[in-house]
Amino acid sequence: MRRLLAWYKRKGRELPWRETRNPYAILVSEFMLQQTQVSRVLDYFPRFLARFPTIDALARARPKAVMEEWDGLGYYARARNLHKLAREVTRRHDGTLPDDPEDLRTLPGVGRYTAGAVACFAYEKPVPTVDTNVKRVLQRVFAARDVWDFATTLTPKNGKRAWKLNQAMMELGALVCTARSPKCPECPVKSDCLAVRSMTRIRSRRTVRPG
Repeated sequence: MRRLLAWYKRKGRELPWRETRNPYAILVSEFMLQQTQVSRVLDYFPRFLARFPTIDALARARPKAVMEEWDGLGYYARARNLHKLAREVTRRHDGTLPDDPEDLRTLPGVGRYTAGAVACFAYEKPVPTVDTNVKRVLQRVFAARDVWDFATTLTPKNGKRAWKLNQAMMELGALVCTARSPKCPECPVKSDCLAVRSMTRIRSRRTVRPG
């Protein structure tokens, strides 16, 4: 994983939600990033936080105001769930997001990935964060079947290292190990990738013809 982390240090994008450990800000970014491109979220994220700077402010807001700020981002159930979540956290947790993934998963709209992302990226808990990008990386590089179990064994016990590795794997899947037309020659872990080895063997068989 050293090559992956070195690559991430050089190539990782500077994104506002990576520059903070604010649990609420990270939660908002994770809700927005569900099925939405980073470029679009970059426009909405700062505006949303400017209008609702804290989870308490969001909890006090009227549903209409929340939907107005979300307008154009799509998948509006995310906004409704985020608003419900804010009110529930304010009521049940005194306005503080839990740091335990299992507690986070009891909140509206929070699944296994989002719970892990908030726990790791906000609280630096050593837990896996398997989104579609990480799943693809683990399946291609390691031929992992149960990606969550595999990711758990791969995640460092140190929270800061877990943060870096999870971010690096997500970035690798987003920029290099893409669903279509992956950029294998640019991949920092291509020498360890089982998918690359498999393709290399197939190409070798095709080029070697019986005399």
